[in-house]
Amino acid sequence: MIGVTIRAGIAKVFWALSRWHLVREQHPVAGPRILIGAPHTSNFDFLLMLAIAWDARLRIHWLGKRELFRGIAGPAMRGLGGIPVDRSNAAGTVDAVVKRAGETDQFILVVTPEGTRKGAGWRSGFYRIAWAAGLPVTLGFADGATKSAGLGETIHLTGDVVADMDRVRAFYRDKTGVRPENRTDPRLADEQGLTKLLRTQ
Repeated sequence: MIGVTIRAGIAKVFWALSRWHLVREQHPVAGPRILIGAPHTSNFDFLLMLAIAWDARLRIHWLGKRELFRGIAGPAMRGLGGIPVDRSNAAGTVDAVVKRAGETDQFILVVTPEGTRKGAGWRSGFYRIAWAAGLPVTLGFADGATKSAGLGETIHLTGDVVADMDRVRAFYRDKTGVRPENRTDPRLADEQGLTKLLRTQ
């Protein structure tokens, strides 16, 4: 497993050689949280997020389909913070991640909430996990227009999904991603319905 100092060194080299420039957190947040990676428009996003997290010396986790962890790739994926999940069981995934978040005060989960179908909007899993676990949400970004990537503001969810997502939309309004043609609007399928559901739980 690569140590924190070595990871930070790799990130330093990456940012020095990359055409992209790093935007660090203005007000670093301590403790567990959800870290959104958006707009998620290409495989290069994963490298950017690793470089952002390693520069900040964050030990991140991310969710991946179980198939990615089979065979010899499994240990490497886990070493990079991967958590295998069953994508067909969304409710079970939320419960499992919430349980894991409660086991440590250093749990940081990177989520790319954009759907796999173009124009499908965002999946609500990140909101459900953050709300259930009481975790703040940090808005990580990649903006091809300015060739910048980094960590933006951190928000504490209110349970008013529409209002919270309006803040998210405002932040990402001018962020294009690596491939702007693949960008989707930060909008959940039924924000008002999710608000009602959360308030009954």
